[in-house]
Amino acid sequence: MRARSSVLLTATVVVMGAATLVTAGPATATASTYHDDFNGDGYRDLAVADPSATVSGKSAAGAVVVFYGSADGVKADNRQVITQASTGVPGAPENGDMFADTLAAADLDGDGYADLLVGAEREDIGTEKDAGLVTVIWGGASGLGSGVTLDPGDLPDTGCGFGLALAAGDGDGAADVTVGSYCGATHFRGPFTRAGDAADSTQDGLLGTTRGVLFGNVDGDAALERIMLPGRYGDDPGGMVYIDDWKQGRYVRTELGGADGTTGATGDVDGDGYGDLVLGDTDTPTAEKPGGHVGGEVSVWYGGPAGIDPGQRPTRINQDTAAVPGAGEDGDEFGSALSAGDVNGDGRADIAVGVPGEALSGRDLAGAVTVLFGSANGLTGSGARSYHQDSEGVSGVAENADAWGTAVHLTDHDRDGRADLTVGVPGENGWGCTWNARGAAAGITVTGAFHVCADKLNLTGGHRGLGSTIAD
Repeated sequence: MRARSSVLLTATVVVMGAATLVTAGPATATASTYHDDFNGDGYRDLAVADPSATVSGKSAAGAVVVFYGSADGVKADNRQVITQASTGVPGAPENGDMFADTLAAADLDGDGYADLLVGAEREDIGTEKDAGLVTVIWGGASGLGSGVTLDPGDLPDTGCGFGLALAAGDGDGAADVTVGSYCGATHFRGPFTRAGDAADSTQDGLLGTTRGVLFGNVDGDAALERIMLPGRYGDDPGGMVYIDDWKQGRYVRTELGGADGTTGATGDVDGDGYGDLVLGDTDTPTAEKPGGHVGGEVSVWYGGPAGIDPGQRPTRINQDTAAVPGAGEDGDEFGSALSAGDVNGDGRADIAVGVPGEALSGRDLAGAVTVLFGSANGLTGSGARSYHQDSEGVSGVAENADAWGTAVHLTDHDRDGRADLTVGVPGENGWGCTWNARGAAAGITVTGAFHVCADKLNLTGGHRGLGSTIAD
């Protein structure tokens, strides 16, 4: 087990070896609007990536499809497609840019409309190949419109991949943004001007490559915690986990010793008023990494008034846990995508778990999604449901390399008090699809569910098709 370590991140410069980090204040936990309501109509919207889309004849230039929420939820015909060829969007489509490889949403300028952050880690900047770029598309009464790019500071270097990871913590019109790259992370403090300038920014090279980051509230105070998931390293193949907690005017960075995770989500799964951290570890145990479970597992680290106690024994759930559908098999990748939301309206967060490597009736990498339910006892396997293209009522047929569940998203798009499920299926028909189903008292219902595929949107491309990523 790795030792627990802490680093104090203050409003001045902290030096550790050759790395320096200047920090800014936290995002707050209370937002004036939904962080993903791009047109301000009171309904949460949905942004789905197609980074392999061909645009203006350029292969893998990338696109993002936005479905707008309504009293009837999201609908296939209430949508908008945005690319670097769209009016007001900076840049131009180029081969291999992978625009929309990562996505995040927040009201960056505090105008009451959510904005969309779009990462393109393979964007060339001048002579710097694959330096990476993050674009902000501004929300407004008519939806998403023109945009600007975020200043990467000192990071526009060859191969840095600025935009490798994206997260935004929305609160009181002063959202914070963290952008991961192969060269570290950049933390932006809001509010942002319409020119894309943040109130402050920090270069964070302490963790090196940063493949994952999310914001959540695990201690119930007014500030969001920032959870850093730098990804796999040679001596830590399961992925280290760090929590940046704002305390008395400074960030305290603590390694969550004993935790492994390359994906994460936060939600109050036991209904005690404190957010809990759910981590996905898809790696099958090896001699180098004895922890985890064959085919992957999720672990639940419970929050409280002091945050997450690193000494707790987390709840661990996998496909061999009682009542969880399926069986753990090498390559399933159970936990490779996670999302939290209350699908049955009982006041506790439930967790959608992507299993894109699941084989179905001999069809490899067909994929599945498992929904785990929160309870007074926390997250358990009781009542868990699995959804895939061989499930009754689900459109389509499971095929090799569909990768159903590469991305998952739980959000209440119709304001009925229950989260709806969106599943990304980037391998479907070679170009990708999304599947959408609504929440109900008994959980997700397939009644009225529908799918939208890239070819129906006039989007074609390669292996990372529509549904590769969904904005949180």
